[in-house]
Amino acid sequence: MKNKRVIFVVIGVLIIFAISSYAETKKIKELGHYTLVRIKGQVPSSDVMKVLVDKYAGDIKYGFDKAGYSDLFIPFMEQIKKANFVEKDLPVGTHFMWMLFRSAGRVKLVEDLEWAGKAPLPVFSFILNKDYKNYEIIMPRPCGNISLMNIEEVIPDAICDIKVTPVKANINDPITVDMSGSQHAKSMQVEVFNADEVKVDSKSLTPDSPIWQTKFDKCGEYTFKATAFNIEDKPSVNACDAKTYINCPPLCKIWTSCLPCLDYVGKPITIDANNSTDPDGKIAKVDFEITDVAGSIVDTFSDTTEPFTWEKIFNKAGIYTISAVVTDDFGAMSDPCTPLEVEVTEKRFFFLVEAGPMFSKGTFTLYGFVRAGMFYKIVPNTFSLAITAGPAFPFANTHSFKTYFTVNGLLNFHADRIFIGAGAGYTSKDQDSRESGIDLIGQIGVDIFGSYKTTGSIFAEGRIPLGSNRPSKDLLKLGLGFRMLF
Repeated sequence: MKNKRVIFVVIGVLIIFAISSYAETKKIKELGHYTLVRIKGQVPSSDVMKVLVDKYAGDIKYGFDKAGYSDLFIPFMEQIKKANFVEKDLPVGTHFMWMLFRSAGRVKLVEDLEWAGKAPLPVFSFILNKDYKNYEIIMPRPCGNISLMNIEEVIPDAICDIKVTPVKANINDPITVDMSGSQHAKSMQVEVFNADEVKVDSKSLTPDSPIWQTKFDKCGEYTFKATAFNIEDKPSVNACDAKTYINCPPLCKIWTSCLPCLDYVGKPITIDANNSTDPDGKIAKVDFEITDVAGSIVDTFSDTTEPFTWEKIFNKAGIYTISAVVTDDFGAMSDPCTPLEVEVTEKRFFFLVEAGPMFSKGTFTLYGFVRAGMFYKIVPNTFSLAITAGPAFPFANTHSFKTYFTVNGLLNFHADRIFIGAGAGYTSKDQDSRESGIDLIGQIGVDIFGSYKTTGSIFAEGRIPLGSNRPSKDLLKLGLGFRMLF
């Protein structure tokens, strides 16, 4: 029994000694005999060390795996090539978490060791950064070993970055807010203020979803104020804002040179949009439109130069609606102008003169007649009334025929440029032996030119006397004439 107790005591002491020995920090007094990478010549430079890690990448990966830091291998290989190596001397007693070395051709790992040499240890040092931690990697200069000296958790401040595009837009145009340039951010917050510094909108963003698209239905300047938060929800302190300006649309206003437009068929009517305004720019274009009472478009016109006017000629009487839309120099369009309802009437009353040769039956004496009067369009382009009066002078010097007077009253039918007239008139004596009296009159003619002011026509006229004491065979008259309306 006593022997068993002695055996258990001995085994316990050995276990405690083994554990304490295993947990005890290893002390290293010299380096250079068991190098991880083989270095020829003198102590290498930092550039040489960067080249060597490529050559021994497989061994280094094996060592990182063995140390339990597999996730550091790729960032180590990437960052060491651009690393800023610091040369320094580590004092005696410096502690290392682990070190990779080579023994008997194999990569070995020693953990929890301390520099116990007689002098400070010259090393290359660089900081490897991963997941908000700084790993200080040490490569002793006398050899090519790699060691991890310490780990420092570093939570960087968030750096806010915001871009807003476009910097100027029209109402309801899409505005894009991009915070993808923010650094070390767990989340981002954007607040939008109008020109009166009233908050009108806000949005929470994340690094995975850093873009927001919005729009505004009112013009003016808008300021986007943003903040980024790091993983500890600490807000960024750098200035982080942007602005955009929403262009104000122009205001449309039109007028016409006549309202109502009486007797304006054929006359130019000026439609003017020069009183339109733009609060933050200038008018660049005006689109005019005219519709009839049925709502059908009669005509349109676009003007891109000042003054913004349109001289429109209406060839037909009627009631028309005139409207317009103005566009500013940034492409914003106004609401349609308050429409103008314009009644355009045709000139109906004209003065008339006509003249030409006329034959009087009997001896077929040639006369020249001149008449003046008035012309009235009863139904424009269809029916008209002409009343004229004037003398007729004989061309031949004869004592039997004398100057006589005629009076006409005709109702005319118009078919485009051709017209036919019929009516009655009065003819005084062309000879002392003949009677004056009432005639039946017929005309046919054609308009040869015309405008809203004047019309020129040629016509043929026949006059047949009425009454038994005025025989048609003696008093029949035929004439040709030119008529002018003005």
